[in-house]
Amino acid sequence: MIMKVTLLFGVAFSIYMCVCRGKDTDNLQDVCPTDTTRKNIFINGYPCKNPADITASDFKSSVLRNEGDTDNFQRSSTTIVTAAEFAGLNTLGLSTARTDLEVDGVVMPHAHPRASEMMFVGKGVVIAGFLDTKSQVFQKTLKEGDVFIVPRGLLHYSLNSGFEFATVYSVLSSHNPGVVSISDAMFAPIVSEPMKKLMTKLTSFSNNVTLFR
Repeated sequence: MIMKVTLLFGVAFSIYMCVCRGKDTDNLQDVCPTDTTRKNIFINGYPCKNPADITASDFKSSVLRNEGDTDNFQRSSTTIVTAAEFAGLNTLGLSTARTDLEVDGVVMPHAHPRASEMMFVGKGVVIAGFLDTKSQVFQKTLKEGDVFIVPRGLLHYSLNSGFEFATVYSVLSSHNPGVVSISDAMFAPIVSEPMKKLMTKLTSFSNNVTLFR
C-alpha cells in the first residue's frame, strides 16, 4: 500500500513539474522591470531593478512604432521586443512583435520554443499558417482586425497575399520566447536555390488555398 501511494505521489509530482516548466516562472511581486546593468548575474530570466529606481517609463516602449526594413530577399521584417529590450515585461510572461510585409513578402517557417503567438493584422491581407506534429497544415487568410493563434513550439509562417503593404502585430506568451528558424538552419545562405524554391512554394499557397484547412 505504501509503495502504491509513493508511486502515485511520484507520478503526480512529475506531472506537476512538467506543467510548471511549461510556462514562465510566476512573478512574486507586483512588478519586476529588467535591470540591464547587472550583466554578470546568470539566472533563469532577468534580475529585477531596485524598486526605488522603477519609473513609469519602464512600462512603455515605442520600438514597434516604426516600420521595419523590408529591403531584403524575403521582402519582410520582424521585430521582437522581449524583456531584454522592454524592462516592464520581465516576469509577466509576455513579449510583443511587429512584422512588416511588402507585396509578396514572406516570413519563412520558424518556431518559438517557449511561447504561443497571437497575431493581429493591423493593415493589409495576410496568409498565416502553422504545421502540427503530424505535419498537418492549418492556414487562414487574415484581413485587417483578424486574429490568428499559433500554438507554442510549432512551425509557422506568413505572407502578404494582398496588393498593399501589410503589418501584423503579435503577442507571445513568454518574456523570452526564442526563435528557431528552420529555413536559416537548412538553407543558408538565404539566397541559395533551395531557399528560393521554398519562398516560391509559400507564395504560391495564396493561389491554392484549397490545400489548407
